[in-house]
Amino acid sequence: VSLCQKGREIGRAYGGKPVGSLAGIGEVLGKKLEERGFDKAYVVLGQFLVLKKDEDLFWEWLKDTCGANAKQSRDCFGCPQEWCDAFL
Repeated sequence: VSLCQKGREIGRAYGGKPVGSLAGIGEVLGKKLEERGFDKAYVVLGQFLVLKKDEDLFWEWLKDTCGANAKQSRDCFGCPQEWCDAFL
């Protein structure tokens, strides 16, 4: 079960979870992200914040970094967005 799906406990979503556990990422994109230093879900959260929570910039970053398509990027974007809405 990936992070940020219905019924999840968003507060515990990031912890030390591997990047591949993020919604929309999975094993293949996760490996590509890991190779570029984004090995944990919280590191992707950090990049989301560096990009000032901008959806277009985040999608473009995912596409450029690991080859994510629009659906994968949209699914992944929802995770850090929901976390920030809840905790920041």
